[in-house]
Amino acid sequence: MRLRRILAAVITTAALAGLGLTGAATASAATAPGVSSDVTPSQCKQGGGTADLTENICKGGTYDGQRVD
Repeated sequence: MRLRRILAAVITTAALAGLGLTGAATASAATAPGVSSDVTPSQCKQGGGTADLTENICKGGTYDGQRVD
């Protein structure tokens, strides 16, 4: 009976720790809304877009609408 309680406590602690780490990783990986970062023409292409150097923006793909530097 005592072993079950200890095991349940260990599993619960591990589950809660896992959720905390996942939340922290997601929060640090996300960029602030409204903040645009410049991308290189090669990053634009790798993201599936086309770098329009006349307008200096990436068209299509992951970086759609971001400024190309």
